[in-house]
Amino acid sequence: MTINLSDYEAGAKYAGDYAKDLDALQERLSRILVAHIVHKKRSVIVFEGWDAAGKGGAIQRLTCGWDPRSFSVWPIAAPTADEKERHFLWRFWTKLPGAGQIAVFDRSWYGRVLVERVEGFASEAEWRRGYDEINEFEAQQTDDGTAIVKLFFHVTQETQDERLKARLDHPWKRWKVTAEDFRNRARRPDYLKAANEMFVHTNTRWAPWRVIDGNNKKAARIAALTAIAEALERAVPMKPPAAPPEVEEIARAAFEKDG
Repeated sequence: MTINLSDYEAGAKYAGDYAKDLDALQERLSRILVAHIVHKKRSVIVFEGWDAAGKGGAIQRLTCGWDPRSFSVWPIAAPTADEKERHFLWRFWTKLPGAGQIAVFDRSWYGRVLVERVEGFASEAEWRRGYDEINEFEAQQTDDGTAIVKLFFHVTQETQDERLKARLDHPWKRWKVTAEDFRNRARRPDYLKAANEMFVHTNTRWAPWRVIDGNNKKAARIAALTAIAEALERAVPMKPPAAPPEVEEIARAAFEKDG
């Protein structure tokens, strides 16, 4: 299916009861994490998109009810000197989840075909080769039983500007704004071209992209968490296991003794 980012710019307000629906989604997601734990499943959730598009807020609401022992959030910045000496996927291999865990990537290996392409940090040969390398990397994970959910948060230039201005005006949020945000803003047409080509080459059947209209924060959060819940419920058994017979026997004896 062709992905056109202009189809995700309506910014419609969320029509439901946001607080109630968010609570229900977070309870649903808490059960999904437990299902990973008890069935020893693994999942990866990728957040990509524009600066100030709402990725961080969605991640906060995704993970706020999760047991911190069973998930990790990886904020991906520029590679270190040590990481640059290795294949670009090496630093992501080291962050993949173990059995019973979920890994959340706030930006990801798609930097190879987005920022590294646009800013010239990778040669054309490297970023063009990156499409196949990424697809093979993701196929390896899914073939090995890891579910992958990929979200791209899209906002218009107008929405992004409003949010950057609001952050600069807020004394406790202006730290989020960097010179890099404006460097990226100035090259929006180049990033749009790179994103569109990324979708063409990496929207695979085993790891499809889901675009989130981020122009209304509440609607975007509900859409993102719903997409994640639906994808993971298809990938992970959602039937809770029975209590082990030996535990039931011990508990029965303990309760009878105390009673």
